[in-house]
Amino acid sequence: MTIQRNLRMLACDYDGTLAEHGKMNSVTEQALRDVKQAGLLLGLVTGRLLDDLLRVCPQVPLFDIVIAENGAVLYQPSNGETIDLGPSPSVEFCAALDQRGVNFATGRVLVNTLRPYGDAVREAIQTCNCDLEMIFNNEALMILPRGVDKASGLQAGVERLDMTADAVVAVGDAENDVAFLRAAGLAVAVANAIDELKREADIVTEGVAGDGVVEFVEKHLLAQ
Repeated sequence: MTIQRNLRMLACDYDGTLAEHGKMNSVTEQALRDVKQAGLLLGLVTGRLLDDLLRVCPQVPLFDIVIAENGAVLYQPSNGETIDLGPSPSVEFCAALDQRGVNFATGRVLVNTLRPYGDAVREAIQTCNCDLEMIFNNEALMILPRGVDKASGLQAGVERLDMTADAVVAVGDAENDVAFLRAAGLAVAVANAIDELKREADIVTEGVAGDGVVEFVEKHLLAQ
């Protein structure tokens, strides 16, 4: 496939795409450095809470923009600026989750729990009459303000960098990456991606996770 030359950014999901078992290997990191050396921007688009991401990913400074909490938080590594793209979780909603025995964690905007708690979370949303929606990602369940997802986060991120989403290559693997890939100019799914995401992709790699990202960079993005 011929790659468009108007592409300005490679934006990747973290877990299952750049990273396996929470870690990015040195070969994948070098591929990202090669992308930067070629003059392209790098974006990291993840469902992880920002503090958690900063703890597990020492490569964060490589990125020009980080979109964390499934599109709810923007972070610019160059200056540490952090922008919330939605309100923080309400005390009322968190109390409703506690009352139903839901084990959860809160970020700046995101509430994170597990898929089996789905019915209890739905009840809590209805009880509080909160304008929230549930987004599933493998066994994880994320609760966010309605309309906030990786696609909306990508849009906010590219606006900060004075560009548009059609100049972005999006790479992902999971359910919460579907909107992200649809929003980008070029969509790439790694080999371990769910079937739904592969159907959305312009390119599906042969390699899994980081190996797939390296493959795409070498065979397509930076190929002469």
